[in-house]
Amino acid sequence: MTLVRGALQGERTALGGARGVLRALARSHLLTVFLSLAGLCLVWQLAAHAWPSRALPTPLAVWDALVRQAASGELFFHLGTTLGRVVAAFVLAMGIGTVVGVLLGMSRRADRFFNAWVVLFLNIPALVVIVLAYIWFGLNEIAAIGAVAVNKIPNVVVTMREGARALEPRYAEMAAVYRLGAFDRVRHILAPQLQPYFAAAARSGIALIWKIVLVVELLGRPNGVGFQIHLYFQLFDVASILAYTLAFVAIMLVVELLLVQPFERYSTRWRGRPA
Repeated sequence: MTLVRGALQGERTALGGARGVLRALARSHLLTVFLSLAGLCLVWQLAAHAWPSRALPTPLAVWDALVRQAASGELFFHLGTTLGRVVAAFVLAMGIGTVVGVLLGMSRRADRFFNAWVVLFLNIPALVVIVLAYIWFGLNEIAAIGAVAVNKIPNVVVTMREGARALEPRYAEMAAVYRLGAFDRVRHILAPQLQPYFAAAARSGIALIWKIVLVVELLGRPNGVGFQIHLYFQLFDVASILAYTLAFVAIMLVVELLLVQPFERYSTRWRGRPA
């Protein structure tokens, strides 16, 4: 009897633990996301069966292409190459755009003078910038990364300029009263107020930059995801095109979940949480 009771107790504990896991999944919305993606795959599968064509491969065919590319090592090489270009262009665009945007937001005279420049660069098509960069500087990494950064810098400037315009002047007065140094002013006064604008520029920047990087690679680089997509476009291999696309999208989602969102929570930890 003691053994039976112990077994029943263990089963109840296991069931309680399983229910706790399910409740945790439901609370964190992971189950909802999983079901949503499963539904999308089901719709995709049904559409592929309703319209059997090389132009619309099934999810299983795309998975097979993904596994094949990963096994050969090509997938990881090209993903790493593209990710390196994305990081380099992102750092360059955010650094230059943040400094310029804050300076324009804090100086009306400079903003009036350079506003036409910002509007001009905002409206130049990305394709034109890429082509001109390759013509002027050659088919090299500097031209590729620079072209991507130039396309993103005006967007960062506009966002950070609005943040600088919204700065609370009383905090600057308080910093003057307490005689804070330049570093302390940036750390304790400027950065916390600009954080929401910086986060918005960074989140939109990652999404925009990696798309432009693919165009850069398609037009003038011998490697990367964009180059591979162009190659398989010529071979009409839609499964491989989708495999590379989904693989890089997955990497961007991981970056968003594991880097961008935790950093945003850490940088806003000083703010009061809603009840």
